[in-house]
Amino acid sequence: MKAVAADVVIVGSGVAGALVAERLARAGIGVAVLEAGSRTDRAQALARYFDAPVKTPESPYPATPEADFPLSADGGHWYRQSGPDRFKSTYLKAVGGTTWHWLGTCLRFLPNDFRLNSLYGHGVDWPIGYDELEPFYLVAERALGVAGDSSEDLGSPRSGRFPLPAIEPSHLDRVFERALEGSGLEVRATPQARNSTVHDGRPACCGSASCIPLCPVQAKYDATVHLRKAERLGAAVQERATATKVETDANGRIAAIRFRHPDLSEGIAQGRCYVMAAHAIETPRLLLHSRSERTPAGVANRSDQVGRNLMDHPIQLSWALAGEPVWPYRGPLSTSGIENLRDDAVRSARACLRIQIGNGGWTWGTGGALTSARALAASGLRGEALRNAVVDQASRHVELASLTEQLPQAGNRVVLDAQDKDLYGVPLPRLHYAVGDYAGDGLAAAQGIHDRIFAKLGATEVHHHPEFQGAGHIIGTCRMGDDPAHSVVDPTLRCHDHDNLHIVGSAVFPTSGTANPTLTIAALALRLAETLRAALTGRK
Repeated sequence: MKAVAADVVIVGSGVAGALVAERLARAGIGVAVLEAGSRTDRAQALARYFDAPVKTPESPYPATPEADFPLSADGGHWYRQSGPDRFKSTYLKAVGGTTWHWLGTCLRFLPNDFRLNSLYGHGVDWPIGYDELEPFYLVAERALGVAGDSSEDLGSPRSGRFPLPAIEPSHLDRVFERALEGSGLEVRATPQARNSTVHDGRPACCGSASCIPLCPVQAKYDATVHLRKAERLGAAVQERATATKVETDANGRIAAIRFRHPDLSEGIAQGRCYVMAAHAIETPRLLLHSRSERTPAGVANRSDQVGRNLMDHPIQLSWALAGEPVWPYRGPLSTSGIENLRDDAVRSARACLRIQIGNGGWTWGTGGALTSARALAASGLRGEALRNAVVDQASRHVELASLTEQLPQAGNRVVLDAQDKDLYGVPLPRLHYAVGDYAGDGLAAAQGIHDRIFAKLGATEVHHHPEFQGAGHIIGTCRMGDDPAHSVVDPTLRCHDHDNLHIVGSAVFPTSGTANPTLTIAALALRLAETLRAALTGRK
C-alpha cells in the first residue's frame, strides 16, 4: 500500500485545490494533492479536438474507466438522473480540473448576492459579506491574471485595478453597443482570466476561438499554472489517485483518506489538515460514501445537508441573423456582456440574469457555419451562389446566452446510486434536479429581452432554444453557514463536524447569484489558504 504524508492533504487539483496548494507550499507547508485524472498534453489534446467529429467541451479529454466523468453529449453517461429536469453541466477529471475547458469569465458576485434572503425573501444569506471577500477578490484577480476595464466596477466596488488591460472588444461587440445605445441595456467588457498582454510567462491571446474546450497557447488561465508553481515549491501532486473514502478517528477528526490507482492498488494519505476541493458533485459523493459506525450518514453530514441544494445557472440560449455583418467566429468566445440586469427589484419575484454576448456565432445553437453551409447546399445552392449565401449568413450570426439565478432547494441533490458503481466500487452520483419556477420565470423573461435586443439589431430568423442549457456551473451541495444544523462548513470553510476538514469550491456557495463562479471560488480558496497558513505556522 502506498503511503502519502504531508501537513495538508488536498483532494482535487482544479483552481481551488491548486491555489491552496501553491499558497501553502510557498509558506513552507508540506502539501500533497490527490487527483483522479492524469496530466494532459496540450498538443495531443489539441489534435483530439481537431479530429473530433462533434466538438464538445470534453472532446479533447477522453473519459476513461479509471477517471470517468459526465459528457455534454450524453446525459446518461456517469450521472444517474431522477429528474424532473435533467442536470446538464459537466466537469473533468484531470490535473488542472475543469479549468481546461472553462470560458475564462471572471466576474465578482454583487454585494446584494450575499443577502438574497434579507433583501428579496428567497434562499438564504451568506454568513460573510462582500466587504469581507473583496480583498481576496483582488488577490484572486492578480493570481489568475484577469484582464478587465478598471474604470467599470460592474456593480462590485473595487479596491484596486485589474492586473491586465481589458481584452479588446470584438467588432460584434461594437455593433451591439451601438445598436443598444440609449436602451438601458449596457454592453460592457467582460473581465476574464485571459492574457491581453504577455503575462506570467504565458503569451497574449491570439484569438483561436476555441476557449471552450481548449486554449492552444495557454493565454487563458488554467490551474496547471499554480500546480507547476506548487510542485516547484515542494508540493506533491499524485495523479491517477482516486480518493475513495475519508476515515475518522475516535475524536471525530479526519484520520486519513484512502485512494486507489487504476491498477486497483490502494494508498493512504495522512496529514494534519485535509481540504476537499473535488467539485460540487465529487465532494459530496466521496463524503456520503465514507459511512462508518462513527459517521453513519457520511462524513460531515450530521446536518443532512451534504449533497443538498444543487444549483446551476440555467441558460436561455437564443440566436438570430443580424441586419448587418458582425463577423463572428474569431477571438475569444465572449468578450462582452450585459451586466446591469443582475440585481433588481424583480428579484423578489423571479430570477435576475446576466447576458453573455457570444463571438462564436451559431456554434452552440446549431453547430455553426458548417451546419449552415450544409443546409444551404441541401436547398439546392451550388458554386458561387452557395459561397455567397454562406458568407452572407455566417457573417451575420449572433447569439445571446442569459444565465439565470437558481435558488437553493433541498430536494435538488446528489445522492449515491443504489446499483451502479465505478471501477473502484464507489457508487455513481444520482442527481435529483428541478430548475424551479424562480429560474424558469427568469428564462421566460430572458426570451423577451433577447427579442428586444435582436430587434435593435434589425435581426431576422430569431430562434429561442426550447430547453434550458447548462452553464457548466455546478454550485451548492456543501453549503456554508453559521448554524451547524443547516450547513456543512462554517464561514472559514471548516466542517462543523470535523475540525481538521475544510471544503472549498462552489460546493460551499449558499446561493448562486448570476456571476460565473470561478473568481469567487478562487477568492474563497485564497482566504482559506491564509487561514490554514496562519494556523499551521503560528504566524498571522
